[in-house]
Amino acid sequence: MAGPIYMDNHATTSVDPRVLDAMLPYFSERFGNAASRSHAYGWMAEEAVDVAREQIAGLIGGGPRDLVITSGATESINLALKGAARSYRSRGEHIVTVATEHKAVLDSCKALTRDGFRVTYVSPGSDGLVTPDQIAAEVGSDTIIASVMHVNNEIGVVQPIEDIAAAVKRVNESCLVHCDAVQGAGKLPFSVDGSHLDLVSITAHKLYGPKGVGALWVRRRPRIRLIPLIDGGGHERGMRSGTLAVPNIVGFGKACEIAAAEMADEAPRIRAMRGRLLEGIRDGAGGIFVNGCLEHRVPGNLNLSFEGVDGEALLLAVSKGVAVSSGAACSSASREPSYVLRAIGVPDERAHTSIRFGLGRFNTGDQVEEVIELVIGALARLRRGAS
Repeated sequence: MAGPIYMDNHATTSVDPRVLDAMLPYFSERFGNAASRSHAYGWMAEEAVDVAREQIAGLIGGGPRDLVITSGATESINLALKGAARSYRSRGEHIVTVATEHKAVLDSCKALTRDGFRVTYVSPGSDGLVTPDQIAAEVGSDTIIASVMHVNNEIGVVQPIEDIAAAVKRVNESCLVHCDAVQGAGKLPFSVDGSHLDLVSITAHKLYGPKGVGALWVRRRPRIRLIPLIDGGGHERGMRSGTLAVPNIVGFGKACEIAAAEMADEAPRIRAMRGRLLEGIRDGAGGIFVNGCLEHRVPGNLNLSFEGVDGEALLLAVSKGVAVSSGAACSSASREPSYVLRAIGVPDERAHTSIRFGLGRFNTGDQVEEVIELVIGALARLRRGAS
């Protein structure tokens, strides 16, 4: 499809052709139900799922038997927080999280407060980061879950998640630590092996896999017990019933295998393109603000605010040439300034002008140069019109 240059890879990514090739047989010749264990079609499907579990777990350093396959990250996060809170309520009713978490975390916490749980929201610094001490200071003897994301979906900052988890455990060893690793998985090294994490949520469509499939890593030693959200046939060790979407799971596995093999080369190339994008816009236009810490940031993220323009007008002005967004896809219908930017102290006027560039695997240096020219030109026109 001919269209604008795609730079909204935090919202979703295109399916890698190698992933699609791996998926296709499981829509037709190998269409069996992985739970059908009395014939070859079921055996082939089950084997494919087992291979995919190995690939998915391999990306995050876990064991394949620790994975619960879900419909995506939102379900994984809901299962982690609600399932654990309800399972361990006898230990306490307190949850700690961060004010800049994804809506799936914040809204799950909001739902739990209606059931009588208490939630503490830690505010990050102006750079978007929280410290292990900040999180640990809010953990008490009645805290049952601390949930902190690895990479922020809007400003791309990378939290010191392993240090945070260790700090939580030093204060309360029985407090579970959940990590939304959606935006970091496949882009940055990440391993649950030897960490103090208990629950990790990931999804396929942020790392060049299909939409509609995700996973929750659930620590088995010591074993974490979750009360399921979906009841039925007892699939996924009783934690998530429902027929497995074999083609999607196969695609998820292949996407993870590719990411694990290519991440080391891909990350610096994408980081260099991001650096050139920032340099080019800054040199050509001026009045540019980077939102969030630039040093501790996922390679493809660049969240900018622009002086002297209306954000919606700028998005409209560049929309025919480049696909970008003003923030998280789940919140894009809102005309309010980003709650993430507000939480790190960005003034509303500046937050209203923010644009999130998400560079990815299929972007090129030539595309970056085109986008630089496009943005500089749009800014010049809009600023002339506003003067």
